[in-house]
Amino acid sequence: MFKNWMMKLLVLTVFLTPIVYADDCSSQFYNGQAPQLSAQLQSRTTFLCFEQYALTYSGVTRSPLWTAEYLTNNRVKEARRLKRQDSFHEEDRLPVSDRNTLKDFKGIGRLSIDRGHMSPNSDFSTYSAQFESFSLANIIAQDSNNNQILWEGIESATRTLATQHEKLFVVTGPIFDQRDHLLNGRIMIPTRIFKAIYDPNRKEAAAYIVQNAPGMDYEVVSIHDLERQIGINVFPGITESIKMKAARLPEPTPHNDKGGRSHSRHAANNDMSAVVERGLKAIFR
Repeated sequence: MFKNWMMKLLVLTVFLTPIVYADDCSSQFYNGQAPQLSAQLQSRTTFLCFEQYALTYSGVTRSPLWTAEYLTNNRVKEARRLKRQDSFHEEDRLPVSDRNTLKDFKGIGRLSIDRGHMSPNSDFSTYSAQFESFSLANIIAQDSNNNQILWEGIESATRTLATQHEKLFVVTGPIFDQRDHLLNGRIMIPTRIFKAIYDPNRKEAAAYIVQNAPGMDYEVVSIHDLERQIGINVFPGITESIKMKAARLPEPTPHNDKGGRSHSRHAANNDMSAVVERGLKAIFR
């Protein structure tokens, strides 16, 4: 009883304490180099630094374009000791005209859409960092089935990999293949979602890509192939030879296994650069 009361008091103290945001996020990026956007994506973007992650937010999509974090064995172990406290909140550092709001997500339950974290709450080792993960700047309109099953399995597999390999650099974000799919007429709903992982000890990297839809299919692709599809240089600090080869990533193991076993699909190696460039120009015009 006393322990539960003290825990609630601690969480309440975190929420009521004025937030002091980190002003240097270089530790979240390999070699201190943040992901770089192509020219098509740069309109109405805002860079935000948090305690244990960073992101670039788009006023065009009203969502993050990427989030980045330095995920370590110690951070994952410390995070496991914390109890989740949902605290979704609007990000007042964003321009009002670009900002997504709590009202934008009204009625999402009947649409089978979740407020999906890009950098997940369970990656963060303090209550203040976990609170910051609930900033709407870190949130996309995510299919509920995908968020709760396959994507949860990918997030869990990534944390397990961090405990096995000691440290990883992780970049996560949405992929927009069409412009006209909007939530409540304001928030662009992603077609797909990616999570890119670089292991600095083994000097190898790869990325998961999934559809933002029900199902258990996923792809593992090279960083080179991912970057051609999204128009973002996710790891500017690593060599092209590392980017060209997809490392083996663990199979997602969802804790909620109602969706059945996940299935890896072979990624096509077709050169889609011109097609992707035209698509980005159309979406972010």
